[in-house]
Amino acid sequence: MPNARRPADPRAFRLLRVPLFRLLAINLAIGACAAVLLVGGLLWLNPGHLRELILADLLADLLADRAPGIGLVLLLASFVITFGSAAMGSAVTAQERKQEDGGSGGGHHRSRLCPQLLARRAPPR
Repeated sequence: MPNARRPADPRAFRLLRVPLFRLLAINLAIGACAAVLLVGGLLWLNPGHLRELILADLLADLLADRAPGIGLVLLLASFVITFGSAAMGSAVTAQERKQEDGGSGGGHHRSRLCPQLLARRAPPR
């Protein structure tokens, strides 16, 4: 048994080589981390007795042998979807702005106005 470990399949990481997919995956992870921090902060600060509500739900679910923590899972999933999509959207928007500026990050973005020809109305008779 010289080498029992198989080499990694190169097809498994093919999507990570696509720059747009890699950008979206990184920003989704950033949004998910922000969501976990926010849910942790909400449970720590306990606004509106949220922590007691979720913990009481967890204890009741454990004693009643139902799916425990469904409230916490739904809260976390909704924040992950919200912050993940916001982070991905802002990354795509910033990427477009960098390409227009010639690769310079930040700075002032000038508006480019394009002249348009308008048809004249015929005078009323």
